Amino acid sequence: MNTKSVIATLLLGIAINAAPTLAQDAGSTAPMATSERKLTAADLDSLRAELRSSKKQLVAATLQMTDAEATRFWPVYDRYAADVTAIKNGQYELVADYANTYGKFDDKTATTFITRWLDLDVKTTSLRARYVPIVNKALPGLKAATFFQIDRRMQMAIDLKIASMLPILQSQTTAR
Repeated sequence: MNTKSVIATLLLGIAINAAPTLAQDAGSTAPMATSERKLTAADLDSLRAELRSSKKQLVAATLQMTDAEATRFWPVYDRYAADVTAIKNGQYELVADYANTYGKFDDKTATTFITRWLDLDVKTTSLRARYVPIVNKALPGLKAATFFQIDRRMQMAIDLKIASMLPILQSQTTAR
């Protein structure tokens, strides 16, 4: 791994780890909160802005493009990022709903929650599939595939971080 890639990976790691602690330990019965307060929309907005910036920096540092490729790619990336953001709005809304509902979930609301979460996963995967030929017009195949590999790795890391900060639903029953 070259120095630029290491630096970019560290930037993303810092952005992910700079996220506010959304929950206490997974076994905790406390509602989703930072040390003394509930998660706010401002917390999520700040985290999202930081992550978007870090993602673009990581892509720029890792994906080696000629000037002509970069000229074709970055407008496509910006459209893709906007489309991803539209889907991720739903994910962040879902996380906020989870934070506000934790401790009050029943079987029906839990099923609705996981169905919404999986629907967002499907939308994200469909979006990537829709953009493969578009990115392939801007970049040669290896570089286009590398972009999606970078994008998917970053999204998996972010999703893991978010998921690890959400207490397990079944543990809410001990809070009742």
